[in-house]
Amino acid sequence: MAEEHDELAAALAAAGIAAALADRLAVYGALLLEANRNVNLTGAKDVAALVPHLLDALTLADDVSESLVDVGSGGGLPGIPLAIATGARVLLVEPTAKKAAFLARALRECGLAGEAIAERAEVAARDTRFREQFAFATARAVASAPTVAELTVPFLRLGGRALLQRTIMEPRERQALEDAAPMLGAFVREERELDGERRILVLEKRTPTEQRFPRRNGVPEKRPLCL
Repeated sequence: MAEEHDELAAALAAAGIAAALADRLAVYGALLLEANRNVNLTGAKDVAALVPHLLDALTLADDVSESLVDVGSGGGLPGIPLAIATGARVLLVEPTAKKAAFLARALRECGLAGEAIAERAEVAARDTRFREQFAFATARAVASAPTVAELTVPFLRLGGRALLQRTIMEPRERQALEDAAPMLGAFVREERELDGERRILVLEKRTPTEQRFPRRNGVPEKRPLCL
């Protein structure tokens, strides 16, 4: 693990990340690669494959502060790198118990404020400890944009923002998101294009989310709003 840590730190520094931040990210990255050999946490199997994922997470760092919920966190991307880079308190929501156990360990070993819970977002978003409590929300889910919006916006306090990392979007999906956001109490504030086909969609919450959202387990993915 020490060798992977050193390789990660060097690769991140070469990509322009400050040495202190690169070292802390490398601690997390080495933990992730080690644990990934026993539990399927990420498709990145080595240092070279993991570095782009860490850098991709950092594209949101200037947007995040105070508190963050990361939905469907998996191996902790982008939630843990963002917590490391910003100092935000983080809630990692991951339904698979083995993955959630790794996330809790990573938070401890990286010295981060927050917690990991083994729960579906549809359930956690109805918990009064978490509902409408966070300044920011992220999710790297491959589901449709309206689905991701339904699973993140209920966690946001008024004025909070959901940061959706997406690739190219068909007009139908984009329109569905525009139509679904107000149903959840939000609106599409910004679409920020990155390199290639990558983009960040920013949803801002302006009214409380109705209690019927999110819908019961599995429904947001099976029947996306407005799509």
